[in-house]
Amino acid sequence: MKNTMEYKGYIGSVEFSEEDGLFFGKVQGIKSLISYEGTTAKELVSDFHGAVDDYLALCEETKTKPEIGYKGSFNIRIKSDLHKRAAIYAMAQQQTLNSFIEEAIRDKLLQVHAL
Repeated sequence: MKNTMEYKGYIGSVEFSEEDGLFFGKVQGIKSLISYEGTTAKELVSDFHGAVDDYLALCEETKTKPEIGYKGSFNIRIKSDLHKRAAIYAMAQQQTLNSFIEEAIRDKLLQVHAL
């Protein structure tokens, strides 16, 4: 079972409240709060699509640029010794630290499942 869904480039979470008997979620990776719900999986997907469409329509109406999640840039904090070792390794491989980290993430994700 997946716990995410995608529509028009937006990733939505999928959660379930046993107490309320309700599926719910929110769009991930953006600052705006876009939430949705449904009593069935079909209703959840429909409300997710509607919420994204409403958000995009509001952005168009107000002439604001819609947020885009996962733009390919993020900050991480790691222990300084790990940072140093990674930087030295990347230099020894004649690559940037960014390309080394990207490669390491890709390799790890390939171990878990195909991209």
